[in-house]
Amino acid sequence: MALVTVTIDGQKIVVEEGTTILDAAQKLGIKIPTLCYLKDINEIGACRICVVEVKGARTFMPACVTKVTEGMEVRTNTPAVIEARKVVLELILANHPMECLTCVRNQNCELQKLAEQFGIKEVRYEGAKREYPIDDSSPAIIRDPRKCVLCQRCIAVCSNIQTVDALTDQKRGFDTLIAPAFNEKLANMECVQCGQCSLVCPTAAIQEVDDTDKVWAALADPKKYVVVQTAPATRVQLGETMGMAPGSIVTGKMVAGLRRLGFDKVFDTDFTADLTIVEEGNELLQRIKSGGVLPMITSCCPGWIKFVEHFYPDLLPHVSTCKSPQQMFGAMAKTYYAQKEGIDPGDIFVVSIMPCTAKKFECQRPEMKSSGYQDVDVALTSRELGRMFKQANISVAEMPEEEYDAPLGISTGAGAIFGASGGVMEAALRTVYEVVTGKELENINFVECRGLTGVKEATVQVGDMPVKIAIAHGLGNARKVLDKVRAGEADYHFIEIMACPGGCIGGGGSPIPTDTEVRLKRIDATYTVDERMVLRKSHDNPAVKALYEEFLEKPLGHKSHELLHTHYTPRGICE
Repeated sequence: MALVTVTIDGQKIVVEEGTTILDAAQKLGIKIPTLCYLKDINEIGACRICVVEVKGARTFMPACVTKVTEGMEVRTNTPAVIEARKVVLELILANHPMECLTCVRNQNCELQKLAEQFGIKEVRYEGAKREYPIDDSSPAIIRDPRKCVLCQRCIAVCSNIQTVDALTDQKRGFDTLIAPAFNEKLANMECVQCGQCSLVCPTAAIQEVDDTDKVWAALADPKKYVVVQTAPATRVQLGETMGMAPGSIVTGKMVAGLRRLGFDKVFDTDFTADLTIVEEGNELLQRIKSGGVLPMITSCCPGWIKFVEHFYPDLLPHVSTCKSPQQMFGAMAKTYYAQKEGIDPGDIFVVSIMPCTAKKFECQRPEMKSSGYQDVDVALTSRELGRMFKQANISVAEMPEEEYDAPLGISTGAGAIFGASGGVMEAALRTVYEVVTGKELENINFVECRGLTGVKEATVQVGDMPVKIAIAHGLGNARKVLDKVRAGEADYHFIEIMACPGGCIGGGGSPIPTDTEVRLKRIDATYTVDERMVLRKSHDNPAVKALYEEFLEKPLGHKSHELLHTHYTPRGICE
């Protein structure tokens, strides 16, 4: 590709032809402010916060979409440029509800940060406020169009990355609205509740449903025995909500903080991640041996499950019947644990801490009551737990390291890697290999499962059996795999699909911001957690072994099917 020389703020740089002014400036260490821009996802030049002065141009140019040309001279910080950006920002603020002190994104809002950066002390313009009703129809996601800055990031991630197309821009000018088609309620659409829209929204126009009040009420109720489970990804995310560096491992500190909040027991979803692997691995082997439906596709991710229900209902027989670890935990807490401890299951209140908004939808599914009760009562995101800690004046960084409670807090490294894309597959292969061969696996690191490649394919030798696998993260990548399955062109045995880019470490309930760099740091930390564990294979978990001996009897047995397996519902695309 041809190279061009461009001068930005007096500094010359040689870049590839087609590079934007924004990217060229970043290579020089020059920061140009943006609002609507998301690299490789939303590059539309809509907000005009990134305007720059280009010599010879009649108007200011948006840096995020203007490509450099040979000899171009750019100024990014002239008084006129700064004033133009301030005017644009004030016009946005003029239409924005000034609710910062009561907003969930207070002190973590891109619009607020820009106002601070530009020293906005007053808004010189009076603008009409757009009065649209809040859409709280979904169990996972709330839309507040009053706070929307029309950046279209949510549309871009929903359409370009997730290929769900649940949101669109409607009307024109001042009346422009970002919403489901015909301004329908989100709950009535094919929205999969993944929450990626909330993760990229620069304000609080889209946010997770806040269920913290329900948890505070349960903790204050002396009749409730309140237990909490923490998902694998939360231990490498939670620190960020308290100002720690991305990828900080806070497992023991998080456990200590949860005890300080008043939970009766602090358990680990990794325990039922191990349980999931035992059940799912045996289900895969059963399908291979008995001529069952192949390829088998993992069922841990509720966003992916709702996606297949809407867009590929004909492929539901390929989906594992295993519940997700969150739901398996709830079922075990209200049966096995209740029986073991002599507690009335009706008094047990199960809270889960998840990197995911779709888990809120999942725990309310009517299928998830095999314990005789709602298996999981409330699912909180990592962001919500961070807010609870702040309300209780608990600093995660200052907490001591404490251990999870037994027996539902005992886990292995295989359970921990569920948080990263490819982790479920790798954990399953560690177990399937030893079940099939009866031999100890010498190298348990299946590196072909790792990384952020959108679709990963490999053939793994399990004894005499070559097992063909595929791994996809992000629903756009899932489509590529599913289309091959639907067309009969996929000869895989086993497929892992996670709805969110990067897997659960990039889930819709993750700390904000979450970008590629942050995802990679969380993934690295996830594998560090695995490497530090004494036990790294799910079937070696002594608590899982005891669970089968004392209660479940055997994998895929009658009681396992009753409590740990489920079915899914063809939904079709909303017309």
